[in-house]
Amino acid sequence: MEDSNRHKGMRKRLAEKLYEKGIRDENVLSAIQAIPRHFFLDKAFEEHAYEDKAFPIDEHQTISQPYTVAYQTELLQVKKRDKVLEIGTGSGYQSAVLAVLGVRLYTIERHELLHQKAKKMFEVLGLLGIRSYFRDGFNGLGEFAPFDKIIVTAGAIEVPPALKKQLTIGGILVIPVGDETHQKMLKITRLNQSDYQEEILSNFRFVPLLKGKNSKK
Repeated sequence: MEDSNRHKGMRKRLAEKLYEKGIRDENVLSAIQAIPRHFFLDKAFEEHAYEDKAFPIDEHQTISQPYTVAYQTELLQVKKRDKVLEIGTGSGYQSAVLAVLGVRLYTIERHELLHQKAKKMFEVLGLLGIRSYFRDGFNGLGEFAPFDKIIVTAGAIEVPPALKKQLTIGGILVIPVGDETHQKMLKITRLNQSDYQEEILSNFRFVPLLKGKNSKK
């Protein structure tokens, strides 16, 4: 796989477009510029990799549009060495953006094929610190909790209670919640052992967050 100067130029223009759309975190924009998104797409879509669009990947899933990735990442307010849980590894693109930001990333994927492909991509990119799990994301990763930040990259009908409980005090959960046609992005901050602050933000449309695991045939 090649990452040419032309690709890097397209990423720079993409970052400029995201800034125009309201993304202001310079670290997030730098991470978008650093990651070769075309590596995560089927060859058929390579020429369009730096358009602000979602594209299909295996298992009837999608790679989110760059604006969505940047928006969720900005909401997380990540700092270096933050312990972050991602629900829905998918292509691994969002994971890579978070890893470049210097977090300690744990990521869960329920589709075994996507889990395996993402792990290989992390190796290609040299992102060897990402800890990947083939699990049911509804349950989170209780054995590694608590987490400073949790990001969910699929639309949930409701917020899984386990995820809220796995936040540190002061921790942030970013999750799209709603039906299959559209969801509202929620930013949930844990205030203490029992109380949470919930902010309801913009409309988005994600693939649904499903329970269980889907093994390779």
